[in-house]
Amino acid sequence: GHIVRNWKVRWFVLLQDKLLYYKIEGGKKEPSPKGRILLDGCTITCPCLEYENRPLLIKLRTKTNTDYFLECCSREERDSWALDITGAIHAGHPVQVQELHRMKNSFKLLDNISLHDIVERMYDSSTGIKLTRNLDQGNRYKETFTGSALVDWLISNSFAVSRFEAVTLASMLMDENFIRPVGVRSTEATRSSDPSEKFLDDSTALYMFAENGKKNASSKEEVQFNISELSGTIVKQGFLVKQGHKRKNWKVRRFVLRADPAFLHYYDPTKEENKPVGGFSLRGCLVSALEDNGVPAGVKGNVQGNLFKIITKNDIHYYIQASSKTERVQWIEAIKPLT
Repeated sequence: GHIVRNWKVRWFVLLQDKLLYYKIEGGKKEPSPKGRILLDGCTITCPCLEYENRPLLIKLRTKTNTDYFLECCSREERDSWALDITGAIHAGHPVQVQELHRMKNSFKLLDNISLHDIVERMYDSSTGIKLTRNLDQGNRYKETFTGSALVDWLISNSFAVSRFEAVTLASMLMDENFIRPVGVRSTEATRSSDPSEKFLDDSTALYMFAENGKKNASSKEEVQFNISELSGTIVKQGFLVKQGHKRKNWKVRRFVLRADPAFLHYYDPTKEENKPVGGFSLRGCLVSALEDNGVPAGVKGNVQGNLFKIITKNDIHYYIQASSKTERVQWIEAIKPLT
């Protein structure tokens, strides 16, 4: 409502240039519309996350800056209405309609955005993704989010323009070990042979930040790595210092470089179990030494020198310190042939 900010059921009818809404009396809509929203010059926001407890909102802003918040009954219904309303808004511009359909069925990460940037935004306490407690088959998980909540967040923050794009992007975040599945349903989905089905756009599929996994899951689940990526021949291993993705602090990690398939995994030496806490494929990566005169952009904290950087094919930046220039050269020379 515009005057009293309550929520009321209305019957909506979409026309070519306007959206009519009718009052419901006795289960039937009244003959005359209660109001109308002129679509010329409108902008649409979907999903709209301005109301934390109402994830199924569409926001329409008219060219006179009047805001309408419309709540649907399901995500499927919300997205269907949003697509049809968007089509009506751009009906007089066929080129824009064609572009909308093209974008809906394609995906390309924006050139000026990296997965690392997205994760940084996700962690933001005010605008990031909301973390909640969830229960799955008797196991309690702290600081988790659902698959559909992440898809909504990616779209509302303009990292994706459709649910197809957002699911693809979320799968990339999972592949690069920024987020991980928790609970039976989402974990089992990762075994799917279809990449588009590994991440679930679902309100019952649970995920969390990979760095928080061991601290926050009360079950015995650990970060899962594909058996094949840990089966390669060990080419080189040793201790290096790595900058964290979230807090930008530096921690000693035992790195293991494998070939066939080419992966670089890192382990926490303070943990007794021999399981990696992170890792990534080296295919398509770039590796280079960083000069010791000055601190490069993206590097924070206590830097002793002998830095090198690895950039993955998805533009994730890893900053690593070796103990000497010789060791840095040895690691770079070992990694380069595997990229």
